[in-house]
Amino acid sequence: MADSEITLLDIAQEIRTCNKCVLASSRKNAVPGEGPPQAEIMLIGEGPGFYENEQGRPFVGQAGKYLDELLNLAGLKRENVYITNVVKCRPPGNRDPQEEELIACRDYLDHQIALINPLIIVTLGRFSMARYFHDAKISLVHGRYTWVNGQMIIPMYHPAAGLHQPALKSAIEKDFSQLPGFIEKARLMKISNATESQKSPAKNPEEDATQLNLF
Repeated sequence: MADSEITLLDIAQEIRTCNKCVLASSRKNAVPGEGPPQAEIMLIGEGPGFYENEQGRPFVGQAGKYLDELLNLAGLKRENVYITNVVKCRPPGNRDPQEEELIACRDYLDHQIALINPLIIVTLGRFSMARYFHDAKISLVHGRYTWVNGQMIIPMYHPAAGLHQPALKSAIEKDFSQLPGFIEKARLMKISNATESQKSPAKNPEEDATQLNLF
C-alpha cells in the first residue's frame, strides 16, 4: 500500500498486530490512539498503563481522568483532540520505555502526525518531550512553545506527575489553562503563513517564527 493511501485505521491495525519489540510478548492490547483525524490538537504521552493495556485505549486510568479535567480547564473535550503515546504497548510494571521500543514505534507516530497534521502538539512527560527537545529539562521548558515544521510544540508534565507529586499540580493546571491562547496564536500563524506563501512561494514562513520560545 502506497504511503498516500495509508489511513489512521490502517496504522492502528498494524500497531495491534505489531511484533517489532519485546513489548509485543507481554501486552494484552496495543494502544494505537484515538481522536478525530482532523484534530487541531494532538497529545502525545509516554506509554500505556495497566488500564490502557486492558482496554486498548489511551489515558483511561487515574491519569486519564485527570487529563479530562485538564482539558476541561482549557475549554476542550477529549473527543476533540487526538491522544496517543510514543510507545503503543505497555512496558511491564509501567517502567520507562527503552530506546529500542521507542525506535520500534517511531514510524507509527510519524505517520499519525503526518496524517492528522495537527496545529498543536502537546508532549506529556519526558519521553514524549525528548522527541523535540533532546537535552531539555521538563522543569525548565514546560508550558512554553516552539515551532517545528509549522506546528506549535508545547512540552508539559505528564498528568500522572501531578498525581504522584501534588506540588506539581498548580504548574500542570496553569500550563493547560494557557492552551486557548496558544490555539489562537497557532491559528493566526497558520493564516499568516498561508498568506505569506501565496505572496512569496519560495520563502520559508517559519524563518520569521519564534524558533525556540523557551528561555
